Order: sequence, then structure tokens, then C-alpha cells
Amino acid sequence: MDFDEVADELYGGDPAEFVSVRNQRAKEAKAAGDPALAERIRALRKPTLAASILNRRAGSPELAELADLGDDLRKAHSALAGADLRNLARRRQELVNRILRDEPSMSEPVAREVEATLEAVVADPEVAALALAGRLSSRADSTGDQWLTSGFVPQPKRKPAPEREKPATVSHLDDRRKAKQKAAEKAEEERIAKSREEAEREQKRVAEFNRLRREAAELAKACKQAEIDVSRAERRAEKATEKANELRRRLADAELEEETANGETAAAQTVLDDLRAEAQRIDEALEQF
Repeated sequence: MDFDEVADELYGGDPAEFVSVRNQRAKEAKAAGDPALAERIRALRKPTLAASILNRRAGSPELAELADLGDDLRKAHSALAGADLRNLARRRQELVNRILRDEPSMSEPVAREVEATLEAVVADPEVAALALAGRLSSRADSTGDQWLTSGFVPQPKRKPAPEREKPATVSHLDDRRKAKQKAAEKAEEERIAKSREEAEREQKRVAEFNRLRREAAELAKACKQAEIDVSRAERRAEKATEKANELRRRLADAELEEETANGETAAAQTVLDDLRAEAQRIDEALEQF
């Protein structure tokens, strides 16, 4: 028995049969004298519905192209290639939408989980490797750079406005030129204030995004712990079932022994009663002599 063959069977099969098939393969590995393989098989986690949907698409060209886009996006981001980033981000969204359209029967929560996992395929090479191998077990969230999930594209830095030359003599400026200069200065002040407000809004948006991403990471960690707890509970339940079956077998054996003993007791009692009756008959015959 090979671990990869078992994993392919489990993650490519019906999620409803995952636990029973996994436990059966673990028992077979243990019976074959390979407890280490049995433990590895038992540690495999049941995939969520969203993970199962993507596992079935492990060999699709859309998923492979998404994984390749991740490398291209990282290279474009390092090079600050804004145009390339925009084109790659647009292509990424097209692929994600195409995969979502191919699964029209998904509920909204499952669709959101599938979309988040597809984004993670682009952002995280490890998630991409799991998706291409068809080994996803739960939702994967992007933990990469912000530009991978928020659509952020680096913009070239704006050159500072050239400093105005001061007039040689203020006294020769007419009222019209003064008004024009004041209007230009006011427009510059308003532009600076607007830029400052936009920067503050962007900072708040980024802070909110990062907060949500931390919450998502904490939820993913909690889900992972819950999966571990479920696995432990399953193992305890299996042991309890085995123990209960053993007790039922022993009870059945005891009940059979009880039934046999009761039959033997009844037969012995019948023999005893017959002997006593015969003895009484003999005693009565002796009294007549």
C-alpha cells in the first residue's frame, strides 16, 4: 500500500465516504505491519465541500495557469511593473470567475470559500502545490503581499512641483498677477490637502484590510485546531466502539453459558425428582413386609 495512492483515492473520492475509507485503509496498513503508514493515513483530514470542488479540478488548465500567474505577479511586483501587474491581475480575475461559473450549484458561502482559496493559490506557492496535487482539505487564505488580494498596483512616485521663482520686485506685480498667484497657491494647498486625505483613507483601508486578514488567519488556526480535536474524538469513538463490541461479544457468550447451565440444571432436577420418587416407592414396598 502506497501513501500517495491512498491520498489520491481519498481526496479524489466522495467526501461523504472519506472518514470510513480513510479508517479502513489505516486498518489495512496496520494489519500489513506498517503502523507508521497507518498513522499518516489516519492523520489525513476530511476536505470541506469547497476543497473537494477544487481537488476535482486538480488537472484543469485554469488551475495550472493560476499557479503560474502567482510567479509572474511576484516578479512584476518586484520590478514595480504597474502595467504588467494590471494585466496579470485582470487575467487572474478572469480565471477565478471562469472556475466559479463552472460550478453554478455552489451556495454563496461555499463560493466565497472557493474564491478565497483560488486567491491563495496565486499568492502562496505552497497552497498552489496542494491545489495542483488535489490535496486541499480546508479553506486556504492568502497570506502574501497586499497587492495580491486587494488589487493594489504600485504607482510611480509623483515628482514634487517645481518651486516658483520669486519675482524680482514685488512692487511691480499688478493686481491681476497677484490674484493669479494667490489662486495657484490656493489650488496647490487644496491639492496637498486632498492628497493628504486620500493618503489617510488609504492607510485606514490598509489597516482594516490587515485587521481582517489577521482575523481570517486566526479563524483558520481555530479551524485547524478544531480539525485536530475532531480527529482525536474520532479515534476515541473508534476505540469506544471496539470496546463496546468486545463487551457485547462477551455478554453474548455469557448469556449462552447461562442458557446452557439452566438447561443442565433443569435436566439434573428432573433426574433428582425421578430418583426421589423411585426411592419413596421402594420405601413403601419395604414397609409392607
